[in-house]
Amino acid sequence: MLVVVLVHLLAACLAPALVRRLDRDALLLLALVPGASALWLAVQGPDERVERYAWAPQLHLDVVLRLDALSWLMALVVTAVGTLVMVYSSRYLGRGHRGLAPLTGNLVAFTGVMVGLVLADNVLLLFVFWELTTVFSYLLIGEDARQKASRRAAMQALVVTTAGGLAMLVGLVVLGETGSYELSSLVADPPSGTVVDVAVVLVLVGALSKSALFPLHFWLPAAMAAPTPVSAFLHAAAMVKAGVYLVARLAPGFAEVAPWRPLVVTLGLLTLVLGAWRAVRQTDLKLLLAFGTVSQLGLLTVLVGLGTREAMLGGLALLLAHATFKAACFLVVGAVDHATGTRDIRSLSGLGRRMPVLAAVGTVAAAGMAAVPPFGAFVGKEAAYESLLLPGTLPPLAAAAAVAAVAVGSALTVAYSARFAWGAFYRRADERVDDHALRVPVDAGHGLGPALLVPPALLAAATLAVGVAVPLLDGPLVRHADLLPARYEGTYELALWHGPSPVLLLSLAAIALGVLAFLQRRRVAAAQAAVGGHGDADMAYRRSMRALDRFAGAVTAATQTGSLPRYIGVIMAVLLVLPGAALMGTSSTWSLRAWDTPLQAVVAVVVVACALAAVRLRQRLTAVLVVGVSGYGVGVLFALHGAPDLALTQFLAESLTLVVFVLVLRRLPKTITQRHTVRLRLLRVAVAVPVGLLMAGLAATAVGAGAPSRVSEAFPQGAYDFGGGKNVVNVTLVDIRAWDTMLEVAVLVVAATGVASLVFLDRRTGRPENVGQASASATERGRARRAARSESGAWLRGSELLPAGERSVVLDVVARLLFHPILFVSLYLLFAGHNVPGGGFAGGLVAGLALVVRYLAGGRYELGEAAPVDAGLLLGGGLVLAGGTGVLGLLVGADVLQTAIVEFRMPVYGDVKIVTSLVFDMGVYLVVVGLVLDVLRSLGAELDRQEAEA
Repeated sequence: MLVVVLVHLLAACLAPALVRRLDRDALLLLALVPGASALWLAVQGPDERVERYAWAPQLHLDVVLRLDALSWLMALVVTAVGTLVMVYSSRYLGRGHRGLAPLTGNLVAFTGVMVGLVLADNVLLLFVFWELTTVFSYLLIGEDARQKASRRAAMQALVVTTAGGLAMLVGLVVLGETGSYELSSLVADPPSGTVVDVAVVLVLVGALSKSALFPLHFWLPAAMAAPTPVSAFLHAAAMVKAGVYLVARLAPGFAEVAPWRPLVVTLGLLTLVLGAWRAVRQTDLKLLLAFGTVSQLGLLTVLVGLGTREAMLGGLALLLAHATFKAACFLVVGAVDHATGTRDIRSLSGLGRRMPVLAAVGTVAAAGMAAVPPFGAFVGKEAAYESLLLPGTLPPLAAAAAVAAVAVGSALTVAYSARFAWGAFYRRADERVDDHALRVPVDAGHGLGPALLVPPALLAAATLAVGVAVPLLDGPLVRHADLLPARYEGTYELALWHGPSPVLLLSLAAIALGVLAFLQRRRVAAAQAAVGGHGDADMAYRRSMRALDRFAGAVTAATQTGSLPRYIGVIMAVLLVLPGAALMGTSSTWSLRAWDTPLQAVVAVVVVACALAAVRLRQRLTAVLVVGVSGYGVGVLFALHGAPDLALTQFLAESLTLVVFVLVLRRLPKTITQRHTVRLRLLRVAVAVPVGLLMAGLAATAVGAGAPSRVSEAFPQGAYDFGGGKNVVNVTLVDIRAWDTMLEVAVLVVAATGVASLVFLDRRTGRPENVGQASASATERGRARRAARSESGAWLRGSELLPAGERSVVLDVVARLLFHPILFVSLYLLFAGHNVPGGGFAGGLVAGLALVVRYLAGGRYELGEAAPVDAGLLLGGGLVLAGGTGVLGLLVGADVLQTAIVEFRMPVYGDVKIVTSLVFDMGVYLVVVGLVLDVLRSLGAELDRQEAEA
């Protein structure tokens, strides 16, 4: 199962390259991936199967995938419909379609994460896939970023579903802490209590927002700005079904929770009626289907969430039928739009005569949507009526209201289904639509090939097959439905014919009322116009967003004053109030001693003196250097205390920090001329001194608050036994606490990106400026030519471009002689760090200092000569390399980021021992080098360029 998900993600990564080579034909090749997955699922069947991979068990982060009847049905629907949509898209989208490569990759990736969502048994893994569907749907809905409607619809869907997802995350964590983090165990043995009730409501908020239930339904019709094939997939068979799936998954365990049925049934029935009511009045075929989807999602949620065996059976049958007929309808609309250039029924007439095959497919799909026999939706509606009429399911009054709502919603569904087929194919040219004058009829201007006809035809045939072959489907669906209590006397089975009964009369009455409503469509339109559109949820969303923007602007104006001292003061004050108050409440005993050796006292005096001097100095550069001395003093204290790794890192980081300070100081005045009042100085002292005491107290408390038996006491032996190294610090970073290091590496990448984005005003290319490149001025171009001619005799080519007064031959020679030895030292620290002081971080800092030397000697062009590579490649490559070691361990059945030790003997060299965590350390090395290079390019080379242009 994991392979199925990973293959989709791999195909998504390869999609842009395939599109560049094959154009839209790449979709046909990529359709083989979900097609093969659908075939595997069909062969596998609904038999239960579990795959478990350890990830971070202490955090309940395990990759647990479970295939059962429900997940099998959903995964089969997603992959089968996804295959047909990709085949359809290969001809729906024109050659050279703008954004075809990312659209194709996102479509394949979305299929994979949707499959992962329905297979995930760990609630945290489910949430990860849940949010990935949100991200990819945002990218797919906003595929045409040039259109304001697309951007707005994508953002709206993102905001609504992400907000619901965050609420759901809180609920899932609460359920995990009170019960289990595995869905199967959670449903089998559900926890109880008030906290659980609140958690269930939060989970339902996430599910109902994803499935577009009232009052969060408005994002789905707006999402019709997406390409029609995307709508056919996301909004008929995939994304919006995620919420329905989660409700169906949790119903066996939580349907009896107090807030469950009132919330699910009430909102579901409201959505059913309101969505169908809005669908009847639409003139855009795609919007008609969108509001119809909203309505059907309401009914699906009611059925799978009602908590009875009969309702679940009907809900699953209707889910399968809805995926087929609604995807077919969307694809039919896409074909109509492709052929005529419009989806407006006021501009379409006589299309059924000119395109009889498409008309037949659309009519069959519309009949399936109307739930007329013998289609699958009819079977689901029969089960819906049956489950609501059974005594004990709902209180009598609530049951009567629910049956009435389903009947009204079903009648309106028949009406808008008939409107869909009539408006697309059978409207006469002289017939007015909702009192609107007829526009010029549109003739079919484009032929439809097999790729645009076969997928919707197969889906339309499938919705008919669901009804005809429902006895064959009854077996797999029963497996999940049997988890719920039965209300029916005997065993209820899905069937087209249960004999004469009140349920049959309700079904036929709903169909008859729907046909009547369609025939009296002008009167219905007049009634809708008289009622008007009150309580527009989309307008409420817009107003709330505008209010939020105004509030954010007011808060920003009040807090972001541009005063760095004020920002720092607020941060320090919060630090004093929160951790300070916690520290005052502790009863830890401090075990302090002045020093181990008198030399530590001497160094401490120097550090304190430099810190005090930095406060009084007025020369910025001098103050920075004094602060640097204080930092080097801390490094000496580390060394004296027996921590050579910490000392080495402190020295290197302090050196690099000094360089960054100097680069920034070029844009600041040389002296600190601002004079502060005595009151302001006292205020700063009142903040600084308590914060210093607080940090000292926190350090002393942390040292003295440990348990009698510390985990770190086992690190030295463990570092050698399963980490394969003698340097406990480095093994801890790349093995024992590798997750911490992974997050820190990610922070470094974000920091580098942030620094560059603040400095590169127009665009962030990070492109190295070599000597051979065109320079900013004629003078520099002449220098570049002279540098190229004198390459054999120049110590540094880039320094030839510097003005004579800024060059230093001594610095050129030193930089040329030391650059490569420093790089060798950095590589030594990298490869030897597992057993002696060093490692990827220290080695990367040393390599970064080598680049600093080249830049200081020869300027930005020399930096380009020293590192002719984009810093982004180093940052991204390092992050991928570090993270890839974790994925590799997962694939071979080990823990994530677990070290493997390889030992062998070489003929001359002797015994060789290699640990795989070295690869992780290489990733750290590349990230640190990329960070330094990005800082030098932004704060150094880019500022040089801006200054030269000025």
